[in-house]
Amino acid sequence: MKCYNCGKTVLFGRSHTHHRGVAGGRWKKRAPKTQRIFKPNLQVFKILEEGKVKRVRLCTKCAKRIKKDIKDGVKPFLHVLKYQPQSAQ
Repeated sequence: MKCYNCGKTVLFGRSHTHHRGVAGGRWKKRAPKTQRIFKPNLQVFKILEEGKVKRVRLCTKCAKRIKKDIKDGVKPFLHVLKYQPQSAQ
């Protein structure tokens, strides 16, 4: 899963609970940190590329950029044909 335009993909990080902990740093009382994956918000779009229709995934940041360019009268970096909301997986 990668954005067609900017290449945004998953990021790995840590989830941190908001446990207060204890002065002195005893291990049992520390707030646990667990590994997690941050996924990009990708949506499916149909674009026109070299005269052919192609289905691609774009992150919402790129989709907003295209929408703003069209609204401002500037030529967008991709020619989007149709927006298809992605079903929950």
